[in-house]
Amino acid sequence: MKVNEIMANLEAKHPGENEYLQAVREVLETVEEEYNKHPEYEAAKIVERLVEPDRIFKFRVVWVDDKGQTQVNLGYRVQYNAALGAYKGGLRFHPKVNESMLKFLGFEQIFKNSLTMLPLGGGKGGADFDPVGKSDAEIMRFCQAFVYELWRNIGPDQDSPAGDVGVGGREIGYMYGMYKKLAREHSTGALTGKSYGWGGSLIRPEATGFGAMYYVKHMVEEKGDTMQGKKITLSGFGNVAWGAATKAVELGAKVVAISGPDGVCEIPDGITKEMIDYMLVMRASNRNKVQDMADKFPGQCKFTAGKKSWSVKCDIACPSAFQNELAEEDAKQLIANGVKYVAEISNMGSQPGAIKAIQAAGIPFGPGKAVNAGGVATSGLEICQNAEHRNWTAEEVDKNLHAIMDNIYAQCVKYGRKADGTIDYVKGANLAGFMRVADAMVAQGII
Repeated sequence: MKVNEIMANLEAKHPGENEYLQAVREVLETVEEEYNKHPEYEAAKIVERLVEPDRIFKFRVVWVDDKGQTQVNLGYRVQYNAALGAYKGGLRFHPKVNESMLKFLGFEQIFKNSLTMLPLGGGKGGADFDPVGKSDAEIMRFCQAFVYELWRNIGPDQDSPAGDVGVGGREIGYMYGMYKKLAREHSTGALTGKSYGWGGSLIRPEATGFGAMYYVKHMVEEKGDTMQGKKITLSGFGNVAWGAATKAVELGAKVVAISGPDGVCEIPDGITKEMIDYMLVMRASNRNKVQDMADKFPGQCKFTAGKKSWSVKCDIACPSAFQNELAEEDAKQLIANGVKYVAEISNMGSQPGAIKAIQAAGIPFGPGKAVNAGGVATSGLEICQNAEHRNWTAEEVDKNLHAIMDNIYAQCVKYGRKADGTIDYVKGANLAGFMRVADAMVAQGII
């Protein structure tokens, strides 16, 4: 494999798909050396097959708003690779959703799912629908219209979507209700992230954030350090940041900032349980304004418009909202402010320049495909519970989640340990995830 030749061909075939091309290059550059030691990979053209999705569904979604006006959006489902199992990956509703974004997310999902050691392939989907400012009735009608176009191509043994940005338990509920009506079967494993009581798993809403903090704890302890008293900054205030804040406080850390599109909310004394609970209210309001937190808790929070969480001094920085949200200049500000650890909870949350700056400064950097794998891991556990027609206790789910994250961390160390004893977590995650998929593809033949 020659990465530059492969990338040149991809850039010619997919011009302008920058996020997708960025994700592919990052993985290929870190696995190139090991890949070239395996002639069976080259013979089977593993990379050439792996960088292109199995198929992409693109469809029109027509729905009616509260004013009776017809609205039209674009919906997608990228079924990327099924070597390890049925396609698995979230649905994202955001006005910036496009094919490149979903291809990058689906490509990342292949290796993230591989790291969990569960039988899950990689996929992703969504729509350019903007839930901000929409009523519950409008969101319901959009979700129903979306699933009406997609339902024949999903199912527990074919493709099981979950939530992502803009898609939480409410949206999954509306989509599953329509799926069940159309399919005429109570196939709960067809979508995950459902509410507890009708097929959902305990701890699923918190799982991405919980798993991330389990991974971060390993990173900290690797340096002979502890989580106690560590100042953490998060971006966003959705399910991911909410779960991360909950577990961070439980582990003895202090969350000192959260952010939104409007600015940053600094919390000098650390986030409280009441504030964490209020994050759910903010998410459900569809206002997408972090200033609401400062307005709700005056005197405890300070809102600054136009700023990011990375402007606040911290020990641990966790991008947890959107791809490429941590720019190189943000990374340099974090380094100047004395950050000790950076861990992506969002998918590809850091720009390449930011990652290079952080690693060059000798600061441990945890990549999203490993750090945030707790979400899809618990989705996989939800499918297991659905297949058994029962619900596990919160303790059972958390025990399994913790074990999966422990194993993911161990894989990253195994494949990422350098000669000087330090760990390249990016290389470790990419290589560990890639090898399992490549071996499966070789074993299953040229298909």
